[in-house]
Amino acid sequence: MPTFDFKQVDVFASQPLKGNPLAVVVAADGLADARMAAFANWTNLSETIFLLRPTTPQADYRVRIFTPRGELPFAGHPTLGACAVWLAGGGRARGDRIVQECAAGLITLRRDGPLVAFAAPPLLRSEPVGPELLPRIAAGLGLDAGDLLEARWVDNGPGWLAVLLASRRQVLALRPDPAALGSLKVGVVAPWDPAVDGAEAQFEVRAFVSGAGILEDPVTGSLNAGVAQWLIGSGRAPDAYVASQGTALGRAGRVHVRKSGADIWIGGEVVTCIEGKVTL
Repeated sequence: MPTFDFKQVDVFASQPLKGNPLAVVVAADGLADARMAAFANWTNLSETIFLLRPTTPQADYRVRIFTPRGELPFAGHPTLGACAVWLAGGGRARGDRIVQECAAGLITLRRDGPLVAFAAPPLLRSEPVGPELLPRIAAGLGLDAGDLLEARWVDNGPGWLAVLLASRRQVLALRPDPAALGSLKVGVVAPWDPAVDGAEAQFEVRAFVSGAGILEDPVTGSLNAGVAQWLIGSGRAPDAYVASQGTALGRAGRVHVRKSGADIWIGGEVVTCIEGKVTL
């Protein structure tokens, strides 16, 4: 059976065990789809990725992204983790940008000091959430419909919708009902109050994905990318801010958001927790 280099990294964290873990199998070309899916099911992490040679000259590397239940076209924290592992393994960009190939297309990344950042992909769906869904969302979050200040689709591939609440306290107090949410992927965001919450971040985010086999994702790049486009585009957030995520799970995820020209960059630190070989 073939053996591959393997890493497990923590994304959106400056220290191990405080971000979102990601399993990475390096140089996995030739590994069968079924074997990839079986390993991702076995790791039981929200995502496991396989680094591959690109199929287009525009890309520096290719990645396939699997959850325990199936393959994703794009996801944020696997994108940052893949780039960090590729760079640590000797990968060299051909300019000031790094291009990742995935099922969703080509994703542009860059180094930003200690961070790796990706350009938020365009939203596939960005309209307000229809009134027929609002009672279900509110019930699933254990809220009254009036607590939802606004709800919009922020879908860049995984199917996210997001709701805005008034305070960080409300976000952290949520105890969602997975049965009520069903297959919906719901992000929740609220501003920090500097007088109460401090100035380390400007927004608190949570991501509920009960239909994906887990209830809550610790730190979510794709959701934050969609939320950033909504918040910055509507004037609710400045062109640069930090989002805190994972607090309710004992994590300390920090997502660094910056608008530069027409692009919104989603960045975070990546630290290695496990390194070795895996036999598949």
